[in-house]
Amino acid sequence: MKKIIVAAVVAVVALAAGIYFYSKKEPESVYKTAKVERGAMVSTVSATGNVAAVVTVQVGTQVSGTIQKLFVDFNSSVKKGQVIAQIDPALFNAQVEQTHGNYLTAQANLLRVTADLADAKRNLERNRQLVKDGIIAQSEFETAETRYEQAVAAVKGAEGSVIQTRGSYSQAQTNQKYSTIRSPVDGIVVSRNVDVGQTVAASFQTPTLFTIAQDLTKMQIDTSVDEADISRVKVGQPVTFTVDSYPENRFAGQVTQIRNAPIITQNVVTYVVVVGVDNRDMKLKPGMTANIAIETAHKDDVLKIPSAALRFKPKVAKEAKVKPAGTEQRRTKKEAGQLVHILGQGNKPAPVPVKTGINSDGQVEVVEGNLKENDEVIVEQVLPKQKEGAGTRNPMGPRF
Repeated sequence: MKKIIVAAVVAVVALAAGIYFYSKKEPESVYKTAKVERGAMVSTVSATGNVAAVVTVQVGTQVSGTIQKLFVDFNSSVKKGQVIAQIDPALFNAQVEQTHGNYLTAQANLLRVTADLADAKRNLERNRQLVKDGIIAQSEFETAETRYEQAVAAVKGAEGSVIQTRGSYSQAQTNQKYSTIRSPVDGIVVSRNVDVGQTVAASFQTPTLFTIAQDLTKMQIDTSVDEADISRVKVGQPVTFTVDSYPENRFAGQVTQIRNAPIITQNVVTYVVVVGVDNRDMKLKPGMTANIAIETAHKDDVLKIPSAALRFKPKVAKEAKVKPAGTEQRRTKKEAGQLVHILGQGNKPAPVPVKTGINSDGQVEVVEGNLKENDEVIVEQVLPKQKEGAGTRNPMGPRF
């Protein structure tokens, strides 16, 4: 009986010791891996912008008045020279008649003073001969000479009046013509800012009556690209983009212009990049917000790994923290540059130096390195959670 009790005590102590040492054991790490793949890679620069017509013309008025008629509305197609609005022409017609009358009066006055000049000239020539013959006094000749000079001055004044009234008449005709608003280009009316009966004043600046997009089959996107990415953007690069109205569609375009003028907002420097877009199906409308991706590089049949593999660094074991790295270890890390890790002997991370290229959608191109397709690289290290209270549990079991 005594031997049985001793054996039982020894077994319990051994079990308790095993549980204690197991709870103190450093938990093993679990590594998440991803395969090295081969395929195409596209590097892009992302940005947002607004769709706009390539050529947009704001149609205004150079004369003031009341809108009498409107001949077009939103979305109306117009031709160059087509009448699109009419300002009440009554005042302009009256001004034309008044200035025309003044012009005719000035012309008549010019004819009259011209006739007076001819008469004064004949009288002067006759008196010049008479004064030579001693028939008239010198004073009479001088009077005739003065009358001739006055007639010449009157003709000059009448000619100036004709020019002035002719200018006023021409201006009145021009204002009358401006009261009829015509489209300056072929296009589509995208905005109308006036209604019939509204008074427009052109005293200080030309009011905008209509906005006409010259050709909505060709659009452009004005987008801002950060200064860190602008060096990768070139004219002619292909562009894909989406708009909120058609989230399932991807539209295509091309970089047509990179503007050099910087735009600084809250110390952030961006540059305007213009993207040309074909809109023959007329789905895109001015003002739509576009989320664009500019293709800056494209490579086929390359090795690629998740970018998380480059960020992974093995967690150092507790006992290794106090040991200084050897000279050879420090040299390896310094010379390796970029490193990824694979599972080596003993299921431990083994570093592999690599040289990377372009990156896209969370993946990075491997240009150089001892990796091949279907190799697995470590992307994350997970320490399994210890059981709750494992280090403090009583090996003899709960107390009663």
